[in-house]
Amino acid sequence: MSGAAPGVKGTREWRGVAAEDRDEVTEQASFLLRRRSRRLLGDLLRPYRGRIALLMAVIVICNAASLAIPYLVKVGIDAGIPPMVAGRGPATLVFVVAAILAAAVVQLVTRRVFIGMAGRIGQSILLELRRRVFGHFQRLSPSFHDEYTSGRVVSRLTSDVDAISEMLQSGFDGLVTAVLTLAGTAVLLLALDVHLGLVALLPLPVLLLFTRWFRRQSSIAYRRTRETVALMIVHFVESMAGIRAVQAFRGEPRNQEIFSRLNADYRDANLRGMHLVAVFSPGTRLIGNVTVAAVLLYGGLLAIEREVTVGVLAAFLLYLRQFYEPMQELSQFYNTFQSAGAALEKLSGVLQERPSVAEPREPVPLASPRGTVAFEAVEFSYLDGTPVLPRLDLVIPAGQTVALVGTTGAGKTTLAKLVCRFYDPVAGRVLLDGVDLRDLAEETRHAAVVMVTQENFLFSGSVADNVRFGRPDATMAEVVAAARAVGAHGFVSALPDGYGTQVGKHGGRLSAGQRQLVAFARALLADPAVLILDEATSSLDVAGERLVQRAVRTVLADRTALVIAHRLSTVEVADRVLVMDGGRIVEDGPPGELITRAGRFAGLHRAWLDSISDRRGTPG
Repeated sequence: MSGAAPGVKGTREWRGVAAEDRDEVTEQASFLLRRRSRRLLGDLLRPYRGRIALLMAVIVICNAASLAIPYLVKVGIDAGIPPMVAGRGPATLVFVVAAILAAAVVQLVTRRVFIGMAGRIGQSILLELRRRVFGHFQRLSPSFHDEYTSGRVVSRLTSDVDAISEMLQSGFDGLVTAVLTLAGTAVLLLALDVHLGLVALLPLPVLLLFTRWFRRQSSIAYRRTRETVALMIVHFVESMAGIRAVQAFRGEPRNQEIFSRLNADYRDANLRGMHLVAVFSPGTRLIGNVTVAAVLLYGGLLAIEREVTVGVLAAFLLYLRQFYEPMQELSQFYNTFQSAGAALEKLSGVLQERPSVAEPREPVPLASPRGTVAFEAVEFSYLDGTPVLPRLDLVIPAGQTVALVGTTGAGKTTLAKLVCRFYDPVAGRVLLDGVDLRDLAEETRHAAVVMVTQENFLFSGSVADNVRFGRPDATMAEVVAAARAVGAHGFVSALPDGYGTQVGKHGGRLSAGQRQLVAFARALLADPAVLILDEATSSLDVAGERLVQRAVRTVLADRTALVIAHRLSTVEVADRVLVMDGGRIVEDGPPGELITRAGRFAGLHRAWLDSISDRRGTPG
């Protein structure tokens, strides 16, 4: 499963781990997840190392200017005010004030440069991350998408990337500033007066322990937040995708109940994070205020005894304010950081997934595929281990149209998916023109083998865009020629904007038969050597089926074709029929010949004729 860390046992094995050993396994998993996340983040940051170094130099200058101001106040009080009390001019005080203003200007300019540079680097990283995730999802095999729901995919590209975006835009800035301010302030406090500096830094161990507690607890809380929001998005996407079924079966109350529970879990996870902040933020403020009071009391006594100057005491109080203010920012940063860290773990897990059908290291070229398909001792089973194809030997000559018939679960679609190489066989080989599909480059295989399914999926865009999908460089004339060849030109021309008409979501503005014709035109334009029709007319009514029969003959001409059909009307175009049962071929021959035998296909054909007679004899 995608969410499991490498080296950590899967779900079945996890149930068998002894309770006393699970904490150790969890620690190991957590360590591996963090290491994987850091590796991904380092990979994303690597191209920007030079700019990040410049960025660090800019923020160091900015913090130096900020830290200089309390020291200049000390100089102004100690060296600027006494001469004025003695009747001398304010030259020193004016110089110090000018220096403070100059430091403020430097801070303003460097801050502006830092925010601009950090924003550009952050957006470039997010651009690359989204590109990687989207591209990787497209490359992963159908077996991955069979298990990884569309809602989780949406969650990875939306809420998880947004969490990382928030960290890069604001969290990184707060972290760097806070760390530099804390380190610089601590050094300056000790440099101004060691004894008073030690008093000021005395609560630091307590503060570090408090921060460590907060970091651990918030890590758990915000990982839970990412998990709960992902589950909520998954449920929302699936409910909306199946809204027709939900409404048809009155599933709204059940869906609402599930969503309410997930929504409540998300709220509770967020409240836990807020509770931690509500403890940490006032706690650090309390420690800071107590420290200020202690420094004021001790420093005041030292000032009375003339062991420190009033300027030093004033600088100490200003530095303490700068020292403890970042702690408040760090609490907010931890929120952002933990949320982004949990998101980065999930994204790194997705990017670590590998397609179950690996690309060959040295692809075999296949310049002009003819379309001969062969199965040699092919065995296949899905994840549960149940054999679907026990052992299959089959040769389909180039240019032959083969119909696959049989009951549901007979192995017809599995056979087609193996030809498309959505999966690899457990044993044996699937060959195209004598070359193992595992030795062909992805581009070669996709150009040679095309599948048209019963879903006839259309993308948002125009009719022309959808026809051109299989060959993006096709001219408009070629698009029209393909549509005309399958009989789609007539209805497309009658649309409001012709080939420029927007088909709507999933092609909703077109009928099922029209969508099928567009899908056939797309396949014809792609011009593959092998074409697979997976129950391509099963969702059509009788009128729609008649509409596409001519298109089927046009698309199948002069190419190897595998036609999977429950309706035997589609089989009429086949040169050869394979009747499958339990993953085995139980009958093989021309349709006319098989009809004359007293076999399974003859029985299916008689049942089909009876159903047609019943429909014709039924009134209205």
